[in-house]
Amino acid sequence: MLAGLVPIAQQTLLSGFIVFLRVGAALSLMPGFGERSVPQRVKLALALAFTMVVAPAVTSSVTPLTQGGRVIGPFLVSEVIIGLALGMVLRLLVLVLEIAGTVAAHSTSLSQAFGGVGANPQPAMGAVLVFAGLALAVMTGLHVRAAEALILSYRFLPPGRLPDAGVLADWGVAQIAHGFALAVTLAMPFVIASLIYNLALGVINRAMPQLMVALVGAPAITAGGLILLLLAAPAMLSIWSDWMIAILANPFEAVP
Repeated sequence: MLAGLVPIAQQTLLSGFIVFLRVGAALSLMPGFGERSVPQRVKLALALAFTMVVAPAVTSSVTPLTQGGRVIGPFLVSEVIIGLALGMVLRLLVLVLEIAGTVAAHSTSLSQAFGGVGANPQPAMGAVLVFAGLALAVMTGLHVRAAEALILSYRFLPPGRLPDAGVLADWGVAQIAHGFALAVTLAMPFVIASLIYNLALGVINRAMPQLMVALVGAPAITAGGLILLLLAAPAMLSIWSDWMIAILANPFEAVP
């Protein structure tokens, strides 16, 4: 009886290992779970937990690869590549907030005064937006949506074969372009405020050359930037959250 269970256990472990390769690679870059501040042991535990969630749903796709009790090397490489590609696209969710915060901080002259130092140095505005965005993502079920995206990946990028390089390139470029456009859009209130501030400062300087406009304007732009962040952050995070939900619901929109 036990001898009959050994092949079943072996095939189950091989199937789980194949799923773990894709899940672990994606989780290493995924927002929230793949941050540098998360310890490696926690990441490993999360990868195993996600594997146990995803594996039962994709058994029919993975089991044919384990026939005979062995796994061919190219299959393993393809799973890692697909996982990294999915993780990079999901990583854009965080990079959008970082770019938006950096553009906003540079526009309001706050990038140097409140610059952060750490694993990912960035202005304080970017750090605030990233932390707020990650908290919002977790509150709206990031773990559930991430598991759904991983399961969906087996439909669009089936295991056992290397993904087409052209398809991956087009998919990545489309997602990156959309992400950069969204980041600039989120930071646009700060860019417009900076433009108005500099125009007003130039007019005042021309009208009153004796006035040290830089000394007067520096506190104004600092206070204005912080007040604008307070007013604009809820709307920025709301727009970003809608985009995040859309990406997690269909991260393979550009994949035929």
